[in-house]
Amino acid sequence: MNILRNISATLWSPDIWLPPNITWEDISPNADNKYANYQHLIFPVPMAFVLLGIRYTLERYWFAPFGRSIGIKNTRSKRAVPNEILEKAYLNKKTKYKQISGLAKQLDWSERQVERWLRLRRSQDKPSTLTKFCESCWRCFYYAYSFFYGLVILWDKPWLWEINHCYYNYPYHPVTSDIWWYYMISMAFYWALSFSQFFDVKRKDFWQMFIHHIATISLMCFSWVGNLTRIGSLVLLVHDCADILLEAAKMGKYANYQKACDCIFAVFTILWVVTRMGVYPFWIIY
Repeated sequence: MNILRNISATLWSPDIWLPPNITWEDISPNADNKYANYQHLIFPVPMAFVLLGIRYTLERYWFAPFGRSIGIKNTRSKRAVPNEILEKAYLNKKTKYKQISGLAKQLDWSERQVERWLRLRRSQDKPSTLTKFCESCWRCFYYAYSFFYGLVILWDKPWLWEINHCYYNYPYHPVTSDIWWYYMISMAFYWALSFSQFFDVKRKDFWQMFIHHIATISLMCFSWVGNLTRIGSLVLLVHDCADILLEAAKMGKYANYQKACDCIFAVFTILWVVTRMGVYPFWIIY
């Protein structure tokens, strides 16, 4: 236990997190000053399930009907005939040539029949175009909301226009209710993404994206605990704006509006370069 206490004391040492001669007690929330409260970091977890409920409702009653109205079909691939032996091999990823040959002998099938069954089984797991369209609709909707909400609440904040205000009188920066909600909802969204990844459209970069979401949540938690909410709010604003167009381009692709997709993606590329490789490193971080 002493070892754990020493590790905790070292990890949360004010010398690491705060300016010289400042302690955690100095920025503890009280009746006079509403500083960031580390105990509030639990709120985004239940809020994530609320967002998942909102997402399900929007996808079912808004996004899916909209997708069908513009010609996107909810067709799925032909299902493979149930086969316990092949199903086990498929789930265990035993589908190389040697395994296929062995399975064919075991089932008294031709290798071509086994390969065809595996192709059908793989396509069976692929989501329909409408499902992917709805997922992109939800992300586009959230990023648009988050960006414009952030823009509205930050418009009258001095640090939006002059970056040095993020550090004036730091760490004595009270957290207003609008910034509180901005942070909590943003963290809830990334928690929701982490949860929903396990039943969303499966991608090749599944674990990379999962690690990305956890890293994002961790960075937001660290900035909250360290009372770096001013700079954190700017980072959220800059990162959300380009993602709107990325998801909109995907929607255009799923709807077979290729020209619209290409145009939106071109604007996204320019905006991504400007915000992620220009504004973020040279204005916010530097």
